[in-house]
Amino acid sequence: MKNNRIAVMASGKGSNLQVILDEINRGVCPAQVELVICNKADAGAITIAKNAGVPHVKFLNPKDYDNREMFDEACADMIGEASCDWIVLAGYMRILSVAFIQRFPNKIINIHPSILPAFVGGDAVGDALKHGVKVAGCTVHLVSEDLDSGPILAQATVPVLDNDDWDSLHQRIQLEEHKLYPSTIKRLILNGFKLKDRVAIWN
Repeated sequence: MKNNRIAVMASGKGSNLQVILDEINRGVCPAQVELVICNKADAGAITIAKNAGVPHVKFLNPKDYDNREMFDEACADMIGEASCDWIVLAGYMRILSVAFIQRFPNKIINIHPSILPAFVGGDAVGDALKHGVKVAGCTVHLVSEDLDSGPILAQATVPVLDNDDWDSLHQRIQLEEHKLYPSTIKRLILNGFKLKDRVAIWN
């Protein structure tokens, strides 16, 4: 199948990578994970990818590069060599350089634990609790040069309960992430979208 080869960039335990691989194995998501890149040697995503038989699993140490741009260029070259159609950020804790984003326009997707454009940045769950919102959730969006501000592809909501703390709300959001991310990747492959200004319209 064309248009289904994905590279996953991850920094942490890899829970979103795991659910994507699970949905692929179940025949639900038609993606093919060709490459997993991690910027942390102890990332759980490395073990998950190797156990799943992903063809290319790479750890790149940012400290081996003079700057962010050179690190990102090395990642981009690997993605190009693997002929990936989409780049999926799954708990990737580095801000991508402008050059990287421009090399893959509208081909990089991320999932963020808020209903964007609310609560951008590193602690969306904490910010939701501090603001006392009654509804939280997650957003799959295209990555643009502005943090957490690219066109929105899909969203899911969860209630915020009066007795929620960070862990309980995060867990509820993550359950929705694990459904929303694979289903959105499936739509990217099977349907695609067009952009009208900054609005993504599914085909």
